[in-house]
Amino acid sequence: METAAILEKARAWTDEEVVERVKGGEAALYEILMRRYNQRLYRVTLAIVRDGAEAEDVMQDAYVRAYAHLNQFEGRAPFSAWLTRIAVNEALARVRLRSHLEQLDERADGEFCMKTAGSSLDPEQTASHSETAELLESAVLDLPEQYRAVVMLRDVEELSTSETADALEMSEENVKVRLHRGHAMMRSWLLARVGSSGKNAFPFMGQRCDRVVQGVMARLGA
Repeated sequence: METAAILEKARAWTDEEVVERVKGGEAALYEILMRRYNQRLYRVTLAIVRDGAEAEDVMQDAYVRAYAHLNQFEGRAPFSAWLTRIAVNEALARVRLRSHLEQLDERADGEFCMKTAGSSLDPEQTASHSETAELLESAVLDLPEQYRAVVMLRDVEELSTSETADALEMSEENVKVRLHRGHAMMRSWLLARVGSSGKNAFPFMGQRCDRVVQGVMARLGA
């Protein structure tokens, strides 16, 4: 009960305050940071690996790596950008390994692991997605690899150009160019009609959110 009370109180703390307490030995508080950024990390890793289950695996690896290197976080950039960059690097490493082992990320039948978001929706996703959100997911995930993460972070997560550039370790000009080209590849009427319902796309909550948190905390022994 005491732990639950502390976690509830910690929800009002800044990322930096939580990080300092975790560094000081309060490992259980790491859950706060995971729940704050599960949605973002799921979206950006899904944009790269294009498979929901693999995205969850990448997230767990990224959280464990971030925890192991918390002492390297000096606060020069927001913790969210630092954490996102680690997740992006983990996802890219996974894709490079897959490409090496499976010949450019392609299965024997010539189809990608996750061609569209609607191809393997679980019950939670099916219940929460609107028709327009499903169309948005398909449109984003069908973009070439170099554009997916930029569009996901800028349009779906609503990060600024500078935040996106920091997270993906590229110049702001490159972010703008990729975003523009990504938009050009998506039907303009789709973006216009989706509007604010895009925030309902790529959900990561409930049991799926709990599964990642519990998996990481178990690996950390917290």
